[in-house]
Amino acid sequence: MQMTRALLICSALLLPAVAGAHGDAHPKKPGVVKMEQKPWGISGNARSVRRTIEIQMTDNMRFTPDRIEVRQGDTIRFILPNGGKQMHEFVLGTKQELDEHAALMKKFPKMEHDEPYMAHVSPASKGEIIWTFNRTGDFFFACLLPGHYDAGMVGTVRVVAK
Repeated sequence: MQMTRALLICSALLLPAVAGAHGDAHPKKPGVVKMEQKPWGISGNARSVRRTIEIQMTDNMRFTPDRIEVRQGDTIRFILPNGGKQMHEFVLGTKQELDEHAALMKKFPKMEHDEPYMAHVSPASKGEIIWTFNRTGDFFFACLLPGHYDAGMVGTVRVVAK
């Protein structure tokens, strides 16, 4: 009984922290970018950009293009125009990471994103991400807003060896 009560109290205390970490809005905050290695790469430096790729987001719940190929070690500048009338986002990750984050977004639909591999883009606006793909493999990008991911707003990044 006491263990159950302790777990409920801990859960109640952690829930606002998880939800609050993502807040009510999705703006990118200026400041220092976290240089944290992820399975799909690491935040890139603008001076190292080798290629710019524009990926359109629209209300038909698709990205154009939805498949890209890059070389291991390339730093890519993603330009992310939202041509729709709805908010959209671009989140890089593994299938597992995106599935987990999409489930969390269903519980907390107003989550704020402040990671270098995420861009939340208002209608008729453009977002940007600079990312270095330093590991080979197939990775993904998706819009994790509730309903968008389930509707198929997903794309693939194939990172091939140099």
